[in-house]
Amino acid sequence: MSTNNYKAFLIDLDGTLIGRDERISPRVLEAVGKLPDYIRVSIATGRESADAIRFARELGLTMPQVSDNGALIIDPSNGSEVWSTPLGPGHAQEIVTELHSLDVAFIATHSGGTVTKIEQATHWNMTRVSAMDLEESFADELVARFKANLELHVVKVILPYNGMWAVDFTRVGVDKACAARVLAQRFGIDTSQMIAAGDSYNDLPLLEVCGLRIVMGDAPDELKAIADYVAPSIDEDGLAVAIDEFVLPRL
Repeated sequence: MSTNNYKAFLIDLDGTLIGRDERISPRVLEAVGKLPDYIRVSIATGRESADAIRFARELGLTMPQVSDNGALIIDPSNGSEVWSTPLGPGHAQEIVTELHSLDVAFIATHSGGTVTKIEQATHWNMTRVSAMDLEESFADELVARFKANLELHVVKVILPYNGMWAVDFTRVGVDKACAARVLAQRFGIDTSQMIAAGDSYNDLPLLEVCGLRIVMGDAPDELKAIADYVAPSIDEDGLAVAIDEFVLPRL
């Protein structure tokens, strides 16, 4: 492992590691492949654990991986749960019922898989619920609708593969920064010794808590304002550029 100040690198998935084609480009694959010789590497995604595991295995990553917008950390070698904080049955049922009544597509995740229709739910012990494929104006309305519930963390996020938006629901205090703190404790380091890379609003807490911040070129201005390095866009293999030009010289 690295002997420098940075001990872990948390990388967002959509819009950072993969683009609209949902593939890791050869250049990004090569660049990320250089990192484990120096530093622990984890994906930190709003997606379900199966996607985090799939891409972690493609990259050859062995460290715990973050899914469900920080609510679940899994071991990519066997898919077992390392840590989680459920949304809570009452909140999960309330959110899913509301989205169903609005005829909004959703994904609700739990330890055994995912639910995409209300009639599929055999229990409400969900980790995360995401409203999917929204126009940005409606995503903003949905965030405002649930913001009054102080027991929920609600955030909108761009979906790079179709240009639409999602709204992620987790328990209050549970986000990618929360997962970063859990991993830091597990690794015996401080979050200031972590590097983060992201491109959307759900990455903002993660970027704020980490010591070195990489933001993709097509990210919102709020993220760029706190970036230590603004990378080219995902279409220009921006993560690979950031790793080669900014990260590796610091390891």
